[in-house]
Amino acid sequence: MFKECCPELIPLMEELAAKNPHIDKLIQRHAELNKLIDDVEAGREHMDELELEKLKKEKLHIKDEVYQAVLEYKKEKGL
Repeated sequence: MFKECCPELIPLMEELAAKNPHIDKLIQRHAELNKLIDDVEAGREHMDELELEKLKKEKLHIKDEVYQAVLEYKKEKGL
């Protein structure tokens, strides 16, 4: 997902994840949610619609948090 929305930030994201375990865990959780949501939407997994919406909101929240952290990191580096 991150590669689709902001490929230019991937190197910084990877650098930050290597230095910050919290960000690394968020990125991993985002990938897990992305796969689960894709599986549900493709019919490979079954889930209540309300639960699916909850997971989508969690994924979006993680994306926003990681994106903000990467922008702050970029600013700190003077890039």
